[in-house]
Amino acid sequence: MVAEESAIEKTRTPSKMKDYALLLKLRLAFLVVLSALSGYLFVGGGFGADFWLLIIGGFLITGASNGFNQVIERDLDKKMSRTSNRPLPTGRMSVNEAVIVSSLSAIVGAFLLFQINYFAGVLGILALVLYVFIYTPMKRITPWAVFVGAFPGAIPPMLGVIAYTGTFSDQAGMIAGMLFFIQFIWQFPHFWAIAWVLDEDYAKGGFSLLPSKTRKSKRSAFHILIYTLFMVPVSLIPWVLDLTGDITLVIGAIAGAWFFIYAYKLYLNLDDKSAKSLMFASFIYLPIIQFLYVFNKF
Repeated sequence: MVAEESAIEKTRTPSKMKDYALLLKLRLAFLVVLSALSGYLFVGGGFGADFWLLIIGGFLITGASNGFNQVIERDLDKKMSRTSNRPLPTGRMSVNEAVIVSSLSAIVGAFLLFQINYFAGVLGILALVLYVFIYTPMKRITPWAVFVGAFPGAIPPMLGVIAYTGTFSDQAGMIAGMLFFIQFIWQFPHFWAIAWVLDEDYAKGGFSLLPSKTRKSKRSAFHILIYTLFMVPVSLIPWVLDLTGDITLVIGAIAGAWFFIYAYKLYLNLDDKSAKSLMFASFIYLPIIQFLYVFNKF
């Protein structure tokens, strides 16, 4: 669920290749793969064959998840401004074509991840199943879907670790769980900022994904503020465990304070402008933190 919707899609008619990119959300997939690579490099992964298998397999599995999501929500996408120009709502792509493209992406992506190791393949499939078959249908039922969606959304860095280590035992499992937890917590302020900006549009599709029933309120902003504040100590766990150096403490704390300031502005102003600023800050914050670990590891 890393960046459920990062921008409103443009209304011009794309080419077929651009339609495939919209279906698979390749820009979003890039962010997911970047997260997986941070875990892979943090535990010592290099630039060999597994590096490329992780990139391509991760792109395809993530794209498949996005494609299946759009197949399931195609009628709802017609109702929302940000999604109405997608290939399925506009009729530029048939449901059968979308299912075939998504299925091929899933099969090839899973196959490539299994070439790395068994657990990498299983994690890739698990992320897809949780996102498509549990998170997606829950979105119209309860705001708790955000919590459920945070699980597949936090798998990428864990997948990166396991792609290199091939095991959950000993320190590898601890590091995989740590990176999973950091990304898990990050997703709440990240996605709620997006849900705030798009709340009216989400409502057209029957979605209510802010943490409070009062929607764009002080209570929702307080939830966002608390989770953003919590990110500061959570992001320093690798330093506490002596997995990274003191630069992680300094830069991590500064980055966390910077991220928190945007959440605090939303709490004060309760407006879309502040929520959008927080949303973009979250896009910047996560890779800074993740690659800080990579470059400052012991």
